[in-house]
Amino acid sequence: MDFPAIDPVKTGDNITKLRKAAGLSVHDVQAAFGFTPQAIYKWQNGTALPSVDNLVCLAALLRVRMDDILITDRS
Repeated sequence: MDFPAIDPVKTGDNITKLRKAAGLSVHDVQAAFGFTPQAIYKWQNGTALPSVDNLVCLAALLRVRMDDILITDRS
C-alpha cells in the first residue's frame, strides 16, 4: 500500500499562513507553548514538524483541525 507522506516545507508554509490568518504573531504562538521562537520558526521553515501533542495544541490555538495544518504529497 502506498501511504501519503507529510511535506514539511509545505506544512511549514501552511502553519505560517494559518498563524497569520488567526492574527497571531510568532511570539504569540511561542508564548502559548512556552517554547523559544526558534522552535516555531523551525516548524514554519519546514526543518521540523510539531509532535503529535503539539499539533493538537496548535490546531486548537489556530482554531482548525489537525488535517488542516498538515500538507501531504497528495494534498
